[in-house]
Amino acid sequence: MDMLTGREIADAALADWRKLAQGLHARYRVDGFGAGARFVAAVGEAGDALGHHPLVQLGPSCVDLKLVSADAVYRDGGGTEHVVEWVTQQDLDLARRISAIAADHGLVAHPAAVSVVELGLDTARSASIAPVWAALLTGDAQAQGRGSPSDEVRDATGRVPNLWFGDAAEGEGPHQRFHVEVYVPAEVAAQRVAAAVAAGGTVVDDSDAPSLTVIADPDGNRGVVCVA
Repeated sequence: MDMLTGREIADAALADWRKLAQGLHARYRVDGFGAGARFVAAVGEAGDALGHHPLVQLGPSCVDLKLVSADAVYRDGGGTEHVVEWVTQQDLDLARRISAIAADHGLVAHPAAVSVVELGLDTARSASIAPVWAALLTGDAQAQGRGSPSDEVRDATGRVPNLWFGDAAEGEGPHQRFHVEVYVPAEVAAQRVAAAVAAGGTVVDDSDAPSLTVIADPDGNRGVVCVA
């Protein structure tokens, strides 16, 4: 199934959901673990009917869900097809069904609260270092390049953040190679940046804002606020 563009996802107007990094994310507030479990059970039945399921994290006060297709088709500039993890039409269909189930259960979505954390590592040799990180982070060599045409490391179970590799010149001088990327909904990005600055951080690069805003802490360590 073809991957969807950002415009196609936005045009779907999924009020409860936000597209962050590779997938669609939603958070529903629940009144206790039991209420959340009953909601998740109903979501499971809907997923069974469609042959597609979300990743779910259940807690005493909220249920977090992620929808992504592991078999989305991406065509590069040369026309070569790649199977990637991305949002497809089946994710939109299930997202609408889950929103309806949530309404039936009297649950309220909290889309501004969703977020995704990924790790970035600058290197000129991603192919040679990725196996080490795949083993260290997930214990599975297949995590290298999972759902991506790159060497990015992704855990199929979602236990650990994705690790992607940025470009760095061979022999480049010392600098911060690791950084954290925090994906947030567009409507809260400015607030998140302002909160970091109020806490002592400094905006060091906002040339790609609001998509990317680089923040440094007082020691100079950098992180990035991202809007998908």
